[in-house]
Amino acid sequence: MPTPDDLRVFIAVVRKASFSGAADELGTSPAYISKRIRVLESDLMLKLFQRTTRSVVITDQGERVYHWAQRILDDIDQLLQEVSMPRAAPRGTLRVSSSFGFGRNVVAPMISTLVGRYPGLSVRFEVFDRLVDVASEGIDLDIRVGDEIAPHLIARPLAANHRILCAAPAYLARRGAPRSLADLSQHDCLVIKERDHPFGVWKLRTASEEKAVKVTGPLSTNHGEIAVQWAIAGHGVVLRSIWDVGPHLQRGELVPVLPDYRQEANIWAVYPSRLSTSAKVRVCVEFLQECFVKGENESIASWLG
Repeated sequence: MPTPDDLRVFIAVVRKASFSGAADELGTSPAYISKRIRVLESDLMLKLFQRTTRSVVITDQGERVYHWAQRILDDIDQLLQEVSMPRAAPRGTLRVSSSFGFGRNVVAPMISTLVGRYPGLSVRFEVFDRLVDVASEGIDLDIRVGDEIAPHLIARPLAANHRILCAAPAYLARRGAPRSLADLSQHDCLVIKERDHPFGVWKLRTASEEKAVKVTGPLSTNHGEIAVQWAIAGHGVVLRSIWDVGPHLQRGELVPVLPDYRQEANIWAVYPSRLSTSAKVRVCVEFLQECFVKGENESIASWLG
């Protein structure tokens, strides 16, 4: 059977794409790393890497082993935690996901600071234009904008957020401002297909009611940042999170439309129940909560209520 130590060596080689890089990380020699990979390949009867004089490339079978190796080592860590073996700091690999714009602009800088604080922790950060299934896709932690979360998942609040309707002053001067949600059907709306957003259907609420409106327009995209750029250029009305359009509202590049309506879209840390006792997940979630509360990311402090 593969040993946990050999799985850790394997994960280090994958992460560094190099035997020498893995050796530097683990404080050993490239010859030792090469030997342990040969032993692991023999134990599994699989070829894990394509090796040349210049590169180490993981095979398709190696990718599957990598996924399982991370899960196995996570389970070992949880076992140690449950029997109360103390850990000075979290270690191992944490696979984190988020959406395109929020992940790039907000989550990535926070993760950069996180790994600086905990050098034993490594993060594999991925961004998607769809809602990920954390339980089946091997994601440890999804940083999610939006309140529709499956009940079998654990969700921890990170920050309050909501989506608003807005448009450029030039567009409203040309087309007039809508006075009701029904008026949006006569306007160019910039539709986004992003993660869990239903395409072309905007659900909005006031203090007393919730309504859904079907919208269309000549431009649509699967990337929220592109839709905001189009809105600033005067192409139509966009529904977007306040964290994203806040600076453009402050500069007057966009103005609110139908300000009584909004769509709740709070920011959550979502993870599978099997990781409920994971020290890595707990530390990461607490760190992200700290970032939002203390306003470590200055732009977040000014955009989020």
